[in-house]
Amino acid sequence: MKNPMLLAPVLLMAAVAFGQAASPKPTPPPAPAISSVLDHSLAGAERQFVGAAEAMPEDKYGFAPTNGEFKGVRTFAEQVKHVASTNFAFFSAMLGEAPPPRDSAENGPGAFKTKADILKYLRDSFALGHRAMAAVTAENAVEPIKPPFGNGTATRLGMATMVIGHCFDHYGQMVEYLRMNGIIPPASRK
Repeated sequence: MKNPMLLAPVLLMAAVAFGQAASPKPTPPPAPAISSVLDHSLAGAERQFVGAAEAMPEDKYGFAPTNGEFKGVRTFAEQVKHVASTNFAFFSAMLGEAPPPRDSAENGPGAFKTKADILKYLRDSFALGHRAMAAVTAENAVEPIKPPFGNGTATRLGMATMVIGHCFDHYGQMVEYLRMNGIIPPASRK
């Protein structure tokens, strides 16, 4: 070769080509199961919601806003119990099980009055949720099942996404209650 400067790029391209041929392409990881994706979303909702429920002092669990258009809104405790009660209803339906007895689907069991009792009820509802999410498969995700409220049919996938959205709807309300009491929600702390 008359020009040695041309030899360097040729050798470099040969080395790259040899390196590519010598090492196999990495195989992409397998797609996650539906149950894993749903459970991951539920874990995120649980972390935020339980964190907010834990952040409110027990003496403020009876707090409900009164300044403005807040007549008849749930107390902080009722927000937490309502979500737990709804969780139990949806997750039990997803599993084909009967939900635990409750005297009000709207505000959860009246028997739970202390912060500790309410938090246990909430955590138990999420534990059932993780079991329900683990039972969702590609084969049964859109299979028609009886919903916990109303007539007709629903699907496990539809109920799973609805219950996560429901948690975040009430989480947003709880954030307002916390802030009205001078408490920064855990998820907003630095």
